[in-house]
Amino acid sequence: MFESLSKRLGDVFDRLRKRGALTEADVDAVLREVRVALLEADVALEVVKDFVAQVKLAAIGQEVIRSVTPGQMVVKIVHDQLVATLGASTSEINLRATPPVPILMVGLQGSGKTTTTAKLAKRLTERDKKKVLMASLDTRRPAAQEQLAVLGTQVSVATLPIIAGQQPVEIARRAIEVGAKEGYDVVLLDTAGRLAIDEELMAEAAAVRAAVNPAETLLVADAMTGQDAVNLARAFHEKIGVTGIVLTRVDGDARGGAALSMRAVTGQPIKFIGIGEKLDAIDVFHPDRIAGRILGMGDIVGLVEKAAETVEREEAEKLARKVQKGEFDFEDMASQLKQLRKMGGLSSMMGMLPGIGKMQKQISEAKIDDKVVRRQEAIISSMTPKERRYPKLLNARRKQRIAAGSGTSVEEINKLIKQFMEMGRMVKQVSKLGQKGLARAGMASLFRR
Repeated sequence: MFESLSKRLGDVFDRLRKRGALTEADVDAVLREVRVALLEADVALEVVKDFVAQVKLAAIGQEVIRSVTPGQMVVKIVHDQLVATLGASTSEINLRATPPVPILMVGLQGSGKTTTTAKLAKRLTERDKKKVLMASLDTRRPAAQEQLAVLGTQVSVATLPIIAGQQPVEIARRAIEVGAKEGYDVVLLDTAGRLAIDEELMAEAAAVRAAVNPAETLLVADAMTGQDAVNLARAFHEKIGVTGIVLTRVDGDARGGAALSMRAVTGQPIKFIGIGEKLDAIDVFHPDRIAGRILGMGDIVGLVEKAAETVEREEAEKLARKVQKGEFDFEDMASQLKQLRKMGGLSSMMGMLPGIGKMQKQISEAKIDDKVVRRQEAIISSMTPKERRYPKLLNARRKQRIAAGSGTSVEEINKLIKQFMEMGRMVKQVSKLGQKGLARAGMASLFRR
């Protein structure tokens, strides 16, 4: 998300940083480009106008014009305004109510509402240790209730038994009653969607809301909605009263305008973002981190958190001991590739690294992506245990056998061996520096071609 906006703003600010001093005309010129960049990112016109006006108000001041680094000052002002537009702080889901806490999921058909309900249920169960019940109120879409039941089985979360003929309000009330009787902490109510906003949809969702008085009413919206995001958010907020937004398919949208538009129009926080198809691919929305990623500052905190969640401590300690001895083999390299994939792969990590936006072209030309990592893993898996421990055994005949077994080519195997040798040399250097050296050199060398 935000790749195109990040690139445009990055180009603007690169030119700005080279200027020794700024005039008011310079600031106006920059803001014109910022305006175009936001519009191209599908941010709604009314939101763009307000954004640029706020930045100009802060930028046309003596602190910028007379600053030692005026370019950096403007970047900071734009960053701060992005944070303000996206939401000043992270907003967690509200569970401060008498159990079972009702959470209402609303949105258009096709926005990923049912899958998001299951993702949220899994997150609340595993991270927050809550006992969760899911209930489908969608009596119109064929097999909608059965779909939620299947997802419930996949994430090990209970779903309300289906009773044919019951209407949405009746189902919602029954879900709350069952939740209270059986000691559930949270009840997630998945409402029906429509292909477009209509009065019947709004009336049904409003009736459910009035019946259960939810602690949260979360609008689930596709990040690729674009300019329609404003109308969608405004309609749901005015008719039902949205308390938070969940953006889905964030990983598939390079523009990201919906995030800025919906937050600005409703005044309600974006609480979660869907970052993939897997049922654990949902993250809390951090406005400051997203703003940093847009401006090429990266999200190191997010990267560290992701590493802490996925890196296996025992594997890390084992590797650290070998590194300290200056030892490294293909088993260790396979372990590093596995950890990289568990962290979401290269595509997930790239946006978190500072300045990565400027390197997108080089990365694209080098053809570095998640497929490369998977092919490298396949090559190592096709080696015998002895070959992994003693890479010098890999002669032409063995390489041909490995290529056939892994569905790759001898050329790819040679590239992997070259990469492995570079890592091995670094490990010997790092052994003199301790574990900090590994952190600086190990993962970075995986990206070399």
